[in-house]
Amino acid sequence: MGRSTESDRVQRIIDLLGLSSHPEGGFYRETFRSDTMLTLAPVTRQRSASAAIYFLLPAGEFSAFHVLHVADEIWHHYSGDPIEIHTIAPGGDHRVEILGDDIVEGERPQIIVPARTLQAAVTRGTDFAVCGCTTTPGFDFADFEMPTCEELLRRFPRHEDIIRRLTRT
Repeated sequence: MGRSTESDRVQRIIDLLGLSSHPEGGFYRETFRSDTMLTLAPVTRQRSASAAIYFLLPAGEFSAFHVLHVADEIWHHYSGDPIEIHTIAPGGDHRVEILGDDIVEGERPQIIVPARTLQAAVTRGTDFAVCGCTTTPGFDFADFEMPTCEELLRRFPRHEDIIRRLTRT
């Protein structure tokens, strides 16, 4: 019997967890949506209190810059490579935090991205990372935006290198 390749292993995990392609990159599946409903102001619309997903990011791929306009997002590291989480706050400050399990080396098993903050992710390794993302209130694609490279460059020209690296054309 031949050796399994890393891409075979990634595909097996995708299959076992029932993941699908995500528009921002990587693979995901919703695993939880709260039955508790919230009424969001000022629009006064109903929204689930929280939601959670599995998220797999293979090495060599990235989760493109995107923003959740209403929900805070909490990233959780489950296994595999650490991930660089890049954020650009509404005021333009760029940060990089490392999601992973090597706490002594500065990695964190949980990273919080506030609502209205641009975020992107890329693995730091040669395999893949399996994470979870929890949003409060629950995720809704109506509040998800993936701005174009050109739009982000107009808003944040000083971050050109990272914007070009982590946006889709």
